[in-house]
Amino acid sequence: MTDSGLTTCLWFDGRAEEAANFYTSLFPHSRIGRVTHTNEAGPGPAGEVLTVEFELSGQRFVALNGGPRYTFTPAVSFQIHCSDQEELDYYWERLSAEGTEVACGWTTDRYGVSWQVIPAVLPDLVSDPDPEKAKRATEAMLSMTKLDIAALERAHAGE
Repeated sequence: MTDSGLTTCLWFDGRAEEAANFYTSLFPHSRIGRVTHTNEAGPGPAGEVLTVEFELSGQRFVALNGGPRYTFTPAVSFQIHCSDQEELDYYWERLSAEGTEVACGWTTDRYGVSWQVIPAVLPDLVSDPDPEKAKRATEAMLSMTKLDIAALERAHAGE
């Protein structure tokens, strides 16, 4: 493997550039990189955007306008570990707008990409060595769509 590491490729049907611009507007330390266009050999009409390289908080992606053949499913999702409720609300509101709110902190955005918008403390709450605390936190999480950190912590504490 080269020093450039791994890049996640996301397949879109004509909205790659729009999606890359949307995502880079949300996340800190993000940028658009190289944009490539189709040529006379295809695929598609010459001059259309084919790929958009971009970074989100240092993670490399390429958005590919691959056509309608493949679509996203929740089988692959991106987790956003939020430090507080304000940050969680920020990402939730923007990613779920024009998308679909699912459950347990999951949302699907307007492009069909699935996201888990979760508090950084969630894994500790639901895997607490005390099984009763873990159970209460898990049950609280399962009852929510957008996660509420204070409510999860209260459930964990038995309040």
